[in-house]
Amino acid sequence: MTNQVFMLPDLGEGLAEADIAEWHVKVGDVVTIDQIVVEVETAKAAVDVPIPFAGTVIELHGKDGDTLKVGTPLITVSGGDSVAAVVSANHERYREEERAGSGNVLIGYGTSEDAPLRRRRAAPSLRVISPIVRKLASDNSIDLATISGSGAGGVITRADVEAGANIGSETETPHATDQRIPIKGLRKVVADKLSTSRREIPDATTWVDVDASELFRARAEINKALPDSDKISLMALLARLTTAALAQYPELNSSVDTARGEIVRHAHIHLGIAAQTPKGLMVPVIRKADSLSTVELAQALRTSTELARDGKLEPARLTGGTFTLNNYGVFGVDGSTPIINHPEAAILGIGRIIDKPWVVNGELTVRKVAQISLSFDHRVCDGGEAGGFLRLFGDYIESPIRVLGRL
Repeated sequence: MTNQVFMLPDLGEGLAEADIAEWHVKVGDVVTIDQIVVEVETAKAAVDVPIPFAGTVIELHGKDGDTLKVGTPLITVSGGDSVAAVVSANHERYREEERAGSGNVLIGYGTSEDAPLRRRRAAPSLRVISPIVRKLASDNSIDLATISGSGAGGVITRADVEAGANIGSETETPHATDQRIPIKGLRKVVADKLSTSRREIPDATTWVDVDASELFRARAEINKALPDSDKISLMALLARLTTAALAQYPELNSSVDTARGEIVRHAHIHLGIAAQTPKGLMVPVIRKADSLSTVELAQALRTSTELARDGKLEPARLTGGTFTLNNYGVFGVDGSTPIINHPEAAILGIGRIIDKPWVVNGELTVRKVAQISLSFDHRVCDGGEAGGFLRLFGDYIESPIRVLGRL
């Protein structure tokens, strides 16, 4: 009998490993082509993995909670029909779809159009808990019944358990021990990316306070003429003003090709929007944001952030950004020096918008004031250009109607 080893497949751009969440088969089970054999957790989502072989399971190359690298053995089966030719042909077809950027294929294995990896949906009425989450809770002596789930349908996520563990550690007991949390999954992706940014980019930050009162008025006026389905959020307006300012300062919509010693000034603005999700910080990318109207940009932003928070955003839509907008004001803070999202050249941030004393025409009054900041790569521009961009963006916030004429 021929043994066939199924390797952990490519889970999407930038994802080099995955955690085994739960095996659906055991040694001795008979499996069929495209049968779901395991659920894995990546930095982006939980994914069901089908096997392209049929036969009897003779080895599982890992247990629940283990981390496997893409391209290493996942499961070995013996006997059954030979499907190598079918798998090879479909593998190439799916690879071609991946290269074409269809966004429909996550892995590229399987034998039918309905067979690519499917994301697991937790039924709202069931509190499905990953074995990894259960183990983390057990290791930290946390009763899962006391944890409120922030995932879809109330599912308890790893972040929920970690938050509970941190809260519990504030009151130490004589037997309390230090908590060790593995840096893996999304946290590892974020850590690696930010470390690369700090290591490679000579960054600097500049900031300024702005009067955002007119921005609120402009939003109210625009939304009066729009149906409820097209209402524009404040973040959408800020995104629109960002693209307008970048059109005047294109050097900030750049990246540095260190291998060739060149600055790459991008033809389009692929705008990343930093969003906090139950799985951690994600940056969904709105491609060619500069070519969208305000309403189209608002719709794209709404869709992307909702998918990111639900863990349903394809990995391809989390990469390829050329500039990032970060609304750290949602955390109730006024200012920040955000780390640039490598390999981009700048990140624009806005703090909370609150009522403050402000001088208008020589008179002291109360206005809606926010602090905006720009962290930029000093290799692509100097402080003059960075300050000019930030001041222009601030001017647009204070007088938004002049750049919001095209809806």
